[in-house]
Amino acid sequence: MPLVRISVPQHLDDKQLKHISDATHAAMVSTFNVPADDRFQALTRHAGAELVCTPQYLEIPHTGAVVFIQITCNEGRTVDMKKALFAKLASSIAGGGAVLPSDVIVSLVEVKKENWSFGNGIAQYAA
Repeated sequence: MPLVRISVPQHLDDKQLKHISDATHAAMVSTFNVPADDRFQALTRHAGAELVCTPQYLEIPHTGAVVFIQITCNEGRTVDMKKALFAKLASSIAGGGAVLPSDVIVSLVEVKKENWSFGNGIAQYAA
């Protein structure tokens, strides 16, 4: 159950936000072994001063249309799977036309399975 937080600039409309949401989920399904019905996302729009991103980092330019994606997931995926996810996210999101691939910034937070509760106050994956 990855929990995905997606932060976008306020100027993106509902259609663009839906594209980013759908593209993110599809990328996780195709590269990260996430089941199609395993979708948990929090989407937020931010005013210009609320998304801070350096204009260039690691020789990668960034614009005012930066998208931050934080994925909290179980640990255990390979480096190759992570690279495939990052590449798929950038290309798929950019395919919507509102965001450049260089403006898709992703952070993975890996946790142990026992750190989740899917409801009712129970740690369903705790051994």
